[in-house]
Amino acid sequence: MAASSSIFDAVNNASTLIGVVVGAVVATLGSFTASWYERQLFRREREADAALVFAEILRSLSLEIAVVRAAHARGDPFGPITIRMCRAVRRELDIYDRNRERLFVVRDAQLRRQAAMLIGRLTFAVDRVLDSTDALAGRPEEVERAELVAGRDQAFAFLVECSDELPALSDHFAAVANARLPDYDLESVGFGPPPEPG
Repeated sequence: MAASSSIFDAVNNASTLIGVVVGAVVATLGSFTASWYERQLFRREREADAALVFAEILRSLSLEIAVVRAAHARGDPFGPITIRMCRAVRRELDIYDRNRERLFVVRDAQLRRQAAMLIGRLTFAVDRVLDSTDALAGRPEEVERAELVAGRDQAFAFLVECSDELPALSDHFAAVANARLPDYDLESVGFGPPPEPG
């Protein structure tokens, strides 16, 4: 009888061992699945956060350049208000530069490329406007002055042309962030039409 009880004990011990092994495998798979899901969720949250930052930066740039356009259309085209607003645009571009490494969190390579190329063109244009304005303040010779004025006008036209791409690009980043940005216009930021004399 001792031999038969040891067979049952071995079968009972084997079934316990199988239960422990199956439990360990299931727990390990559950842990891997939970870790994978948590990493995916964290990656998605980081991507949404980065996309929202860039959507806001691009929206701000669009609004600031619209103010520059409006200031350029009134009075002296490159007067103090226009130049101050161009400097504000440059500071906004600096904010983009400080956050540029976050752009790589956004998985859409096409969107990243579009943003980098557009920001590069905007930076070139606004720097040219500001550099030409500074050079003109130094009272250059007539020929150099004409070249600087022509270069500044070309750069400003290029800035305006490039800025037309900003709203759509901002909306693409907002879609990645699953967010809707508020709509702004010049009047909502205090830059509406001049009051009528009256």
